Amino acid sequence: QVQLVESGGGLVQAGGSLRLSCAASGRAFSRNYAMGWFRQAPGKEREFVAAINWSGGSATYADSVKGRFTISRDNAKNTVYLQMNSLEPADTAVYYCAADPLGSAVAGNWDFWGQGTQVTVSS
Repeated sequence: QVQLVESGGGLVQAGGSLRLSCAASGRAFSRNYAMGWFRQAPGKEREFVAAINWSGGSATYADSVKGRFTISRDNAKNTVYLQMNSLEPADTAVYYCAADPLGSAVAGNWDFWGQGTQVTVSS
């Protein structure tokens, strides 16, 4: 079993910043897992935001967030972060943390999910 708990969401004005955190725990969790962030806006499918490999040495991003968002991890704390800068109203969504032995940009390929945290960006 793997538990993923997100925090850090909230309401922010356009141009502002937020930092999301996701704490992982459970017997089945491994620090070798890739970690990722996805988001889902009302009426839309869940979409890939960013992912990071087990060591933190490699990260990938959706084109829509490149240059604005940064994913990082602290394996000593079993925690992954998403620093979000220059936020736009289009970034409004529920943000989900995910963990998987491999990871990919496809939501269906990830084994474990958090409950999500709401991010709302006002114009």
